[in-house]
Amino acid sequence: MFILILLIQQIEGVDMESSVEVRNVHVSYYGNEVVRNVSFSVNSGSLIGIIGPNGAGKSTLIKAMIGLIPKDKGEVTFGDKSLKAVRRKVAYVPQRSDIDWDFPITVLETVLLGTYPNLNLFQRPGEAERELATNCLKQVGLEDYGKRQIGELSGGQQQRVFVARALAQQAEYFFLDEPFVGIDVASEKVIIQLLKKLRDEGKTIFVIHHDLSKVEEYFDELILINKELIESGTVQNVFQPDVMQKAYQTPFPIFSNKEVGMSWNL
Repeated sequence: MFILILLIQQIEGVDMESSVEVRNVHVSYYGNEVVRNVSFSVNSGSLIGIIGPNGAGKSTLIKAMIGLIPKDKGEVTFGDKSLKAVRRKVAYVPQRSDIDWDFPITVLETVLLGTYPNLNLFQRPGEAERELATNCLKQVGLEDYGKRQIGELSGGQQQRVFVARALAQQAEYFFLDEPFVGIDVASEKVIIQLLKKLRDEGKTIFVIHHDLSKVEEYFDELILINKELIESGTVQNVFQPDVMQKAYQTPFPIFSNKEVGMSWNL
């Protein structure tokens, strides 16, 4: 798994002013079309939520966008550049269920993996990279956990470590697959604050998300899919009852995130 994460993080620079564009993307598994003709564009410096019902193809979409799985057809560009041209600036935080938590690696070593895309082929992390990794751990509140084996941490702490690894990569584009599932409230707060900070620095961040009660609080834009694109745009335009009902195929109440005690995990 760690080798897989490294493979998606290689090559050159990025155009901060241009958008990410997805054009006519199709993805199939064993002849079964999972993502169908999806097209959208988002502005750089945005925090984008990808939402939709279970089985809608959300994880498949982002994996196809960053080359983890092949597309049947379609094109994805980052600031008018191909994925190949910006790999080093694309960071991916997988679902926690995709990680082997028994892997014999420490917390600091895990974060150091984020520095490899910016090293030469046979170069190993040195003092500068270790200092960077330590600083990234400080940003997620785990500077005292560097020597622990990754599996010794709680679920929320583990997720923070992988966010720190993405920070250590010094990426421009971040893709997070359900980062808030099964973690504690404190860790979720730390992560969303960091993502907003990165957004304010001009980074572009895609987050697959299920808790619809926090959509208005967390995101600038939404991509709503159910195998095909239902709608994309600002939260105000997408997070509407008639639009959401098209994806979830059920009468859909929309509520303010100020309402107490309401949590929709769809």
